[in-house]
Amino acid sequence: MAVQGPFSPGQIKLYLLAVLFFSANAILTVILPLQSDAQGMEQGEIGLMMGAYMLTCMLFRPWAGQWLSRYGALAVMRILLLVHAVCLVLFAVTGTDSYLWLRALQGAVTAFFSMIMQLSMVTMLSAADRAQGMSLYTLSTMIPQLFGPMAALFLWETGEPSLYLGVMIALSVTTWLTGFLAPLPAAPLGEGSYTFREMLRSTAQLWHNRILLVCSVVMLLASCIFGAVSTFLPLYMEKTGTGHAGYYLMLQGLVVVVCRFVLRKHIPSDGSWHTGLIAGLLLSAAAGSQLLSLMESLGALVYVSAVCNGLAVAFLYPTLVTYLSFVLPSRSRAVLLGLFISSYDLGFSSGGLFMGMLAQRISYSGMFTFCAWLGLSAFLVVLMNKKRMSTSKAES
Repeated sequence: MAVQGPFSPGQIKLYLLAVLFFSANAILTVILPLQSDAQGMEQGEIGLMMGAYMLTCMLFRPWAGQWLSRYGALAVMRILLLVHAVCLVLFAVTGTDSYLWLRALQGAVTAFFSMIMQLSMVTMLSAADRAQGMSLYTLSTMIPQLFGPMAALFLWETGEPSLYLGVMIALSVTTWLTGFLAPLPAAPLGEGSYTFREMLRSTAQLWHNRILLVCSVVMLLASCIFGAVSTFLPLYMEKTGTGHAGYYLMLQGLVVVVCRFVLRKHIPSDGSWHTGLIAGLLLSAAAGSQLLSLMESLGALVYVSAVCNGLAVAFLYPTLVTYLSFVLPSRSRAVLLGLFISSYDLGFSSGGLFMGMLAQRISYSGMFTFCAWLGLSAFLVVLMNKKRMSTSKAES
């Protein structure tokens, strides 16, 4: 396959495919908790259902790599998007009893989709354009946050099942057609993959690699905050009658998209540990959570929280993964980066799983206060390891 540029027609089709694929999740992330709550589900059950998405996404990544190594991106993508289409339609026509296994299936589909897109871009782009192409891809995955939550609240407030079904069918068909026409490589990708058992064995390296451990712990705690906000903010705002979840999530998404595009060249790419930047982003996430806990007394000022959380989401993950790409040993970089990515998946799913049970026992306000303490804990981890992270290289 010929090498393409990051703004070539083929790459633009892939960015469009990412926007369409993640638009469905941007809608479902808001509408499913609202529907489940209206049907009498407890916060813990809602958190389990929503957290199943990222948890299965994490668990299925190794199998996604195996399939791509055996069958190639094009064949897997065409089958994958058919499963995606069936899943979306089932969300619209089934009841809340089916949501748990459907979210798990959606997470597995996302694991395969993400692996296909990222490995395909590595194959299709030149080394000089790879970073920019990957940045534009991650940006494409965030664009649905600008309109998805508003669309979800419109569907919820309208209360028309036929309209909801129509939107899911339209997204299913357009996503499948775009994927069918996408210029993905047909040949198998990569030189092999690692099994789930091998991935579990590799987790032992976390305890022998201080730099990877620190980055993973920080990402785990921060993504737990992101998962809690994504899952429970619409319910919290609906119950308190304060603010508008659609405006909040749209503002947060706008901050992420603008920052990642306008400031993408300012993300540190020198292999150095930037304590001030990372600590500041964690404080921003903690402040955003604490503001949410005070929602009923803040009024319109609660939207400042969206800016704080948006800044943390925009910069924390790319800063940490770029740093690790420099300092991890080359012979095991892929596996170790996979462990780091898994820490994000696990944290995000935990934001639904465990924060839902916490909100059920205390309150949404108390749960978001706990999230603020998670951010401060990650901040302390960064400060306590400042010297080691600044002067040491990761050990194999």
